[in-house]
Amino acid sequence: MGQLLLGCIADDFTGGTDLASTLVRGGMRTLQVIGVPQGPLPDDIDAVVIALKSRTVSPEEAVSQSLEALQWLRDANCQQYFFKYCSTFDSTARGNIGPVADALADALGVSFAVACPAFPENKRTIYNGQLFVAEQLLSESGMRNHPLTPMTDANLVRVLAQQTRKSVGLVAHPAVKKGAKAIAAAFNELTAQGYGYAIVDAIDDADLHAIGEAVADHKLVTGGSGVALGLPENFCRAGLLTASAAASALPAIKGLAAVVSGSCSVATNSQVAHWQKTHPSFSLDPLLLANGQDQVAEALAWAKALIHKGPVLIYGSAQPETVKLAQQKLGVEAAGQLVEDALSAVAVGLYEMGVRKLVVAGGETSGAVVKALAVDALRIGAMIDPGVPWTLGLRDDPVALALKSGNFGTVDFFEKALANAP
Repeated sequence: MGQLLLGCIADDFTGGTDLASTLVRGGMRTLQVIGVPQGPLPDDIDAVVIALKSRTVSPEEAVSQSLEALQWLRDANCQQYFFKYCSTFDSTARGNIGPVADALADALGVSFAVACPAFPENKRTIYNGQLFVAEQLLSESGMRNHPLTPMTDANLVRVLAQQTRKSVGLVAHPAVKKGAKAIAAAFNELTAQGYGYAIVDAIDDADLHAIGEAVADHKLVTGGSGVALGLPENFCRAGLLTASAAASALPAIKGLAAVVSGSCSVATNSQVAHWQKTHPSFSLDPLLLANGQDQVAEALAWAKALIHKGPVLIYGSAQPETVKLAQQKLGVEAAGQLVEDALSAVAVGLYEMGVRKLVVAGGETSGAVVKALAVDALRIGAMIDPGVPWTLGLRDDPVALALKSGNFGTVDFFEKALANAP
């Protein structure tokens, strides 16, 4: 393996793909690996993203997984490290953003780091430390009903301060809009005052590029994929990278196509409803699964009769009131695990049926599907929608995967993805 410039740790699978897509757009040849690599990686990569499933585990387990990933990246002599979390700052009062950031900073000997989940291209912006989803405060958006990480406070300074032992400051937009030098000066001032983190305002991509330039010499950067927009340019300016227009090239894949969806986000529910207007779909019910009904076999038999005529959708997505009912009867973790297990078994069945182009909606679902398909690395391809690229699952018989965060994508994302599959 050649010199790795950027080593990244993502707290879920689709978040890792989102970040990797941003880096590929900047000309960095990027590989996403599922968990800590167990063997050598290709020589022709500039950045690696280690995707963990650490967003909703205990803070202690999240820290343990992240430190293991960091050690691998340090052994690979990365120039810079990036901790990626969701653009809606998905977490709880206990963590896991703060505890993981603290542990990584301590391991790297870093006393100060930025925290910027902004992703304006997907309508996530930060102003005066408040996170907005489109025109709504985070706390008033659909994220307030998230089944695992309900976000009921839009003030990121306050949210992060609940999760870390360090002081959390703010670099407000008047400084950000002045550019990289002003942002760096604000970082220095906060550092001198003893702050350990800075939430950084960003309302457009120009802000993100300026923030990216300002963190060029930071050993650790934390945030959403948006703040990584400027990082490839830093390596180019330093003479360490020649941006490659072919970074997103993937080989053509032959085979059938399908969609599986486990996300219950507002965006994904809209995408499911849009698909159902013109395409076949099959719904999984966690209550029926819990009662022992073999819905996996039913779904696969249904798909086998239709899939040669065109792509199908098998989903466990549901409206908030339906999700709450299942959680009340089964428990939050049990309800989610039932659907994840069923969809991952469905994905394996579809693969055995000849599906080689698979769209997966939902971070937890994507992680389960990738694991079930025994894919341990993804070559990152061209972007479908902001934050969602096609990828190539590296295995003996490769599979093209589009792993979509629940909140991402236009209403016609499923159709658009399959129309542009490799």
